[in-house]
Amino acid sequence: MSTPFYVSPQQAMADRAEYARKGIARGRSLVVLQYADGIVFVGENPSRALHKFSEIYDRIAFAAAGKYNEYENLRIGGVRYADLRGYTYDRDDVTARGLANVYAQTLGNIFSSAGEKPYEVELVVAEVGETPAGDQIYRLPHDGSIVDEHGSVAVGGNADQISSFLDQRHRDGMTLAEAIKLAVEALARDNNGGQRTLTADQLEVAVLDRTRPQKRKFKRVVGRQLGRLLEPGGGAASGSETEDEGSAEQ
Repeated sequence: MSTPFYVSPQQAMADRAEYARKGIARGRSLVVLQYADGIVFVGENPSRALHKFSEIYDRIAFAAAGKYNEYENLRIGGVRYADLRGYTYDRDDVTARGLANVYAQTLGNIFSSAGEKPYEVELVVAEVGETPAGDQIYRLPHDGSIVDEHGSVAVGGNADQISSFLDQRHRDGMTLAEAIKLAVEALARDNNGGQRTLTADQLEVAVLDRTRPQKRKFKRVVGRQLGRLLEPGGGAASGSETEDEGSAEQ
């Protein structure tokens, strides 16, 4: 009788973590930044159909890097959780912290399960408050841990290098144009410290705008509006050229 092959639990978990990290690193990076009027999401994404950023509920948005089919399943689950909780209790009972806890449990269970591979995803759940002090940003790595972030956060690709760049340059009270330009500058840096050029067509940009009169604060920044914000000296643009996105599944 042959001796079963043995791998220590520590080594097995380390191997699963390394597998997930490599899968996430193959994807394009994205960044989430606080600015004066809310939270902005910027990512390198030439697709106009496969979104990295989505609305979950009135003040809550979701960003993800990694395998699209895996984080899309998580997004749909988050929408169902938010809609059910808001309908059963009250819309104010749907919070980013509650949603982050749900995602953490799901990712943690999958990561520790020996019967399936870990998800190759890293998530950001953000909620815009009435004031900048009320903004919440949570980063969820592949293992289901929760990191409470402030100011800026980067996930996917070369996130460590981008995060270091943002930490040195991000400041409170930035305008939307300043925040987007900083995000694009960070995303355009390659691993060797060189600088690429990213155009509006290569970017996906969305915001949670606390100044919107509607309950729903999520909107996409597209077209000429995004082009103006990326121009040197570009300032705040009107919301007439943005796309709204409902929380219902489509």
